[in-house]
Amino acid sequence: MPERDLQYLAELAAQLRVDSVRAAAAAGSGHPTSSMSAADLMAVLFACHLRYDFTDPRNPANDHLIFSKGHASPLLYSLYKAAGVVDDEELLSFRKRGSRLEGHPTPRVPWVDVATGSLGQGLPIGVGVAMAGRLERLPYRVWVLCGDSELAEGSIWEAAEHAGDEGLANLTAIVDVNRLGQRGPTRHGWDTGAYARRFGAFGWHTIEIDGHDPGQIDFALSDACNMRRRPTVILAKTRKGEGVLEVENREGAHGKALKDPDKAVEELGGPRNVRVDVRRPEGGAAPHRFPDGSLELPRYVVGESVATRTAYGEALAALGRARGDVVALDGEVADSTKTETFGEAFPERFFEMYIAEQQMVAAAIGLQVRGWKPYAATFAAFLTRAHDFIRMAGVSRASIRLVGSHAGVAIGEDGPSQMGLEDLAMLRAVHGSTVLYPCDANQTAALTAEMADVEGVSYLRTTRGSTPVIYEPGQHFPVGGSRVLRQSAGDRATILAAGVTVHEALAAADELAAAGIPVGVIDLYSVKPVDAAALAEAATTTGNLITVEDHRLEGGLGDAVMDAVSELGPRVIKLGVTGLPGSATPEEQLADARIDRHAIAAAVKRLL
Repeated sequence: MPERDLQYLAELAAQLRVDSVRAAAAAGSGHPTSSMSAADLMAVLFACHLRYDFTDPRNPANDHLIFSKGHASPLLYSLYKAAGVVDDEELLSFRKRGSRLEGHPTPRVPWVDVATGSLGQGLPIGVGVAMAGRLERLPYRVWVLCGDSELAEGSIWEAAEHAGDEGLANLTAIVDVNRLGQRGPTRHGWDTGAYARRFGAFGWHTIEIDGHDPGQIDFALSDACNMRRRPTVILAKTRKGEGVLEVENREGAHGKALKDPDKAVEELGGPRNVRVDVRRPEGGAAPHRFPDGSLELPRYVVGESVATRTAYGEALAALGRARGDVVALDGEVADSTKTETFGEAFPERFFEMYIAEQQMVAAAIGLQVRGWKPYAATFAAFLTRAHDFIRMAGVSRASIRLVGSHAGVAIGEDGPSQMGLEDLAMLRAVHGSTVLYPCDANQTAALTAEMADVEGVSYLRTTRGSTPVIYEPGQHFPVGGSRVLRQSAGDRATILAAGVTVHEALAAADELAAAGIPVGVIDLYSVKPVDAAALAEAATTTGNLITVEDHRLEGGLGDAVMDAVSELGPRVIKLGVTGLPGSATPEEQLADARIDRHAIAAAVKRLL
C-alpha cells in the first residue's frame, strides 16, 4: 500500500465503521456512533504514523496509543482486527462474558496500557507516559484520542498545563470534536477555535482540521511529529455516526447499538477485509535507566521521637540510591511530606506536579506503564480529590505507591480541611490495594522499601507529629502482618491500633495494668491485607476487642477487623473520629475525638 493512498485510507475507515456497527450489534449495546466519528482519524494514524510491534507489546520503542474516550472501544477493537491481531469471531464477542474485549478497554488486552472509560483520564496518563519517554531518552510518541465532551473535565486542563509547561513534544492529543455528548450538544459544539484558544494558552501547538479528510489528518499528524518543545493537539471536526443517515449527527443515538445494523453496513459499502500493516519501530535502543546500589535504610534509636513522614522521606532517598527505577512525585508539599529529601538527592527522578493531585496520580500511572516504580505523595486529605484516578488504577492493575501525610486529627491546629479522615476507607475499597499505616520511624522505613515490589495500588499513611521509636532498626514488617506489643495469659481484652493510636494504646494498657486489668495490644500496621490469623487468635482468647483509629469509624481499621472476625463472634468496640473537629493541639484533638489513652482505658472498663 502506498503510504498516502487516500482511497485505501477511505476504505480502511469504512471497514472500521462497519466493524464498529457489527460489534455493537452482536453485543446489543456499546458506542458505535462515537467510534464512527473517529474512524478516519485512527485509520490514518495506524496506516501512516503509528510505530508499534504487535508481536512485542513490551518493545520499549513502541509508540503508545491511549483511548481517553474509552467508550469508543468498538473502534479500537476494529483497529486490532485490521492489524490482524484480533479475528472476526473475537471481535463479535465484544462485551460478552469472558471476552477480553470489554465494554471499555482494559489491560486484559495486551496492547492496552491502561484502563479507560472514566472520562478525562487518558490525557493525564498520557502525560505520564510522555514524561517517562523523556526520562528514558527514547523517541517513542504518545497518541491520545480524546472526545470533546471530556474536555469539560478539570483533569484535562491539569494535563494541558503540565504538558505545556514541560514542553512534552512527544505527546499528541487528537480530539474528536463530533459536537454531541451523551444527552445533547457539547458546551462548544463544533467551535474548534474555542478549544484551540484554551490549549494554546497552555503552550500547545494547535491544529484545526476536517476530521473526515485523510489528507488533512495526515498533514496534522506529520506536523505533530515534527514539532519541537511543545505538545500538539489536533482538533478534528467530525460527525457522530458518520456514514449512516439514521444516526449521523443526530441526538439520541449515543451509547446504543444501531436499530438496523444490516442496513447501516450496506449503507457503508458492506463488510471488507482491509488489512493495515502498522510499522514496527526502528532500532533497538534500550531505555535509559539509572544505576542500582545497595540498600541502607536510615536507623532510628529506640526512645527518640521522629515523625513517620520524616522517616518516609529519608527511607525513600535511601531506596533511590539502591534502585534506579524508583521515581518520586509530589503535589507541591514536598517540604511537608518530606519527599524533598529524595528530590534533593535525585532531581532528575523527582517530579513536581504542583497542586494538581489528579495529574500527579495519573502521571504515576503513566510512569509505571514504562516500568518505573513511582511514589506519589501529598496530604492524605488531598488524595481524596484524585479518588477516581486511584479507582481506575485498580482497574488497570497499575502498580503505584501513594503516600498520604498529615493524617487524622493528630495534625492539630490546622483544622478539619487538612485532616485525612477518609483515606483508609477510600484506599481499602480499591481493587487489589494494599494499605499500610506505620507507627514509628523504623517501621516506616521498612515499609517504604517493602512497597517497591508490591503489585497494585499501595498506600502508606504517615503522621505529621513526632512519635516515639518503639522498634529496633532493621526489623522486617511484611505486608499482611502485625506486631503483638502486649500479651499475657490473663488478658481480658485486646486493643487493636495503628499509627498514632498505637502509642495511645500502649499508654492505656499501662494505665489499665496499674488498675489490675491486663490487656493485650496489637499493632495492625497492615490495614489491608489485615493479619487475620492474629485477629482470630485475639478474638478466641480474650473475646473482647477494642479498635482505635485516627480516622472515621466508617471503612477504616475497625471495619477491617470486623471483616476478619465477625464470624468468630467476639465483642468488638470501635473507637474512631465521629464528630467534626475544630482547631486544637494534637493532644486535645485526640482527647476530643475520644481516641486518646484515657478514652481507650475507659472503653475497656465499660466493655468489661
